[in-house]
Amino acid sequence: MSKRAVLTAIVLVSVGILFGAVLVTSFSGTGLSLADSRISFNSEAPFTPPASVAELNQAFRDVATTVTPQVVYIAVKAKGRDMQMPFWRFGIPEQEEGESNIQSGSGSGIILTADGYILTNRHVIENAIENGITVTLSDTREFEATVVGQDENTDIAVIKIDATGLSPAALGNSDEIRVGDWVIAVGNPLGLTSTVTAGIVSAISRNIRILGDQRGFGIENFIQTDAVINPGNSGGAMVNLQGQVVGVNTAIATSGMEARYIGYGFAVPINLARVVANTLIKEGKFERGYIGVNITDIDAKKAEALGLDRYRGVLVERLVPGGAGEAAGVKVGDAIVEVDGKAVESANQLQARVGMHHPGDKISLKIWREGKYVSVPVTLRGQDNKDVADKTSEKKDDKKIEDSASPLNLEKAGFTVKSMDSRARETFDRDAGVLVDNVKRNSPAAESGLRPGLLIFEAIRKGKKTPIEDVADFRKFAKSLDKGESVLLRTMSSNGDTFFIPMKAPLE
Repeated sequence: MSKRAVLTAIVLVSVGILFGAVLVTSFSGTGLSLADSRISFNSEAPFTPPASVAELNQAFRDVATTVTPQVVYIAVKAKGRDMQMPFWRFGIPEQEEGESNIQSGSGSGIILTADGYILTNRHVIENAIENGITVTLSDTREFEATVVGQDENTDIAVIKIDATGLSPAALGNSDEIRVGDWVIAVGNPLGLTSTVTAGIVSAISRNIRILGDQRGFGIENFIQTDAVINPGNSGGAMVNLQGQVVGVNTAIATSGMEARYIGYGFAVPINLARVVANTLIKEGKFERGYIGVNITDIDAKKAEALGLDRYRGVLVERLVPGGAGEAAGVKVGDAIVEVDGKAVESANQLQARVGMHHPGDKISLKIWREGKYVSVPVTLRGQDNKDVADKTSEKKDDKKIEDSASPLNLEKAGFTVKSMDSRARETFDRDAGVLVDNVKRNSPAAESGLRPGLLIFEAIRKGKKTPIEDVADFRKFAKSLDKGESVLLRTMSSNGDTFFIPMKAPLE
């Protein structure tokens, strides 16, 4: 065999050895420390990543050997529940004989403390009947477990068994997770205890819209992985090659009613899970702080209109009356780019960073506003603390003056605007703005999301706000734009919701 052929064979063997699959998620950023907390978790890294292929192989062995005893099997008897599709979050439900509404299920958990506190997913133990949770350790010992606390908006729960001398898992820093990192998933899929799979981090800060209450307060900043996980992995550990837990395996993408793995899994970042678990252990519940803003991601068009050098952060579209943001001086049209010095790249990432704080906590927002950065300190409020501020509004003149300005046809953009009449003023409770009258099918306006009946009352260009009071204002604004320039039109629907729509010049 030639020297070249030998080298080629070595490379192929190396690639084969390196193949793996793991699942779990990472939650972006915390910044919170448990140093001053009554609960202290182990964070010492058991291993240093190896440099050679042989050492890498040994690292996988060492991690599996160390972490497997730190992950438990959880059997649950619970009242019947609906499955989540296309993301499935429970383990192997089976109907109990003689019980019309009782199901048996299984999941996984991570040992947090030597005296029996165990981290898992809320959906694993949700609706468990009395004495319906049984924990089996890797050494086959069984314990009845009680629920310490659970948080619907993160799908995190803590249970407790009466045991001592357990080996707690080491908790890592999920902020350090990067796409392409090796991860190992440890759990009990399909009733097969102590199963280990491996893969890489496929994406971070994923929002798959499966968490939260009916009001939409779910906190999703999932770590996505290609590690193989199946029903029963929920609540298990996603681990780095240092043997540290970086995520809690929570959901899989699936198809059909069989709920089997089809290539994607999602984990709650451990930085988020750690904060929630710590509070649940101390207080039994988690009360979350809120800024009180409606936000949207910033893309390239919005970034250009705002005058940002690159698209990042989130755009404030609406303030909750009486909320923390309004009280702190946050404004509609602000771009929030950092929380406590940590970058914000998406709306769900902002929710995750803020969602680890409690009402009364103080945070600092770095905001891009009209061409410059400003720092805004915010004292967070609870999700129902909306009527703490004075909700009185200025009384509008009951004038019935009709604006006689003719409609403006913005042919190149594909829409027409007209002035407000008395009926529109009553509907929108505003005296200024222009109504979108017609939107041409397949036009730039239609593709941007503009639709008839919306009110346009403000525009942002190069980070500067321009009020739109009437057709004449809008005509002047449209004429001032340079070809290819991106702008944001602030709009309002008839139900009072406000949001920004990006457009590119020319409009006329």
